[in-house]
Amino acid sequence: MKAQTKYILIGLIIIFAQFAKAQDPNERGNLTNYYNETLHFGFTLGVNRTNFLISPVQHFERFDTLKWVRSSPKFGFNLGIVSELRLHKYITLRFVPSLSFAERNLQYYFEGHDTVIRIKNIESTFLNFPLNLKLRSKRVKNFGAYILGGGGYSLDLASKRKVKNDSTDPNEQIVRLKRDDFSYEAGAGVEFYLEYFKFGIELKMSQGVKNLLIKDDTVYSRSIDKLNSRVFLISITFEG
Repeated sequence: MKAQTKYILIGLIIIFAQFAKAQDPNERGNLTNYYNETLHFGFTLGVNRTNFLISPVQHFERFDTLKWVRSSPKFGFNLGIVSELRLHKYITLRFVPSLSFAERNLQYYFEGHDTVIRIKNIESTFLNFPLNLKLRSKRVKNFGAYILGGGGYSLDLASKRKVKNDSTDPNEQIVRLKRDDFSYEAGAGVEFYLEYFKFGIELKMSQGVKNLLIKDDTVYSRSIDKLNSRVFLISITFEG
């Protein structure tokens, strides 16, 4: 997936260069009435990097051989539908419901008679419902930029919150997470106005505010006080 992400970024740079080269300062520009239209729709494709923020419990040393817990992010992808409502020439309300496939690991380091690192892989399939306020710049011919911020709600369709976690085998025990999460978001992007549609590149960060951890009688959950999600997303959009 890292190689795929590299190729995507290279492709975006090439597209950016081609669009910049195609700009003719003598032209009036494409989609000249775009800022005055009330509604816009489109779709988005993205690559996400999902991680956890870990807050360990107090007096962590009581867990004897467990020395530390870390989160390891992985890459996934997003598919979404874009809806944008004009509030002002330079301000819009942006709603992008999306389906997100994400993965991350929790690593537990035990140091006793033997040194062991146990990895708990967590896969999620999210339905995301972000609502952002977007502030866009003045256009320079067929180019524009924007910043955005807001919040969202996420539903994890792959949550194992109801799974019984009563095995005595540490390898079979899992880390259970809650299904629902709320987050605040911030991001920025650039837009290119083509003849028939608008093409955009966006970078956004999402920070979860809810403690996702479900406590049970395993060292994997008892050693953690809070787990919060953090997501970085780079996406391309196509809007009419």
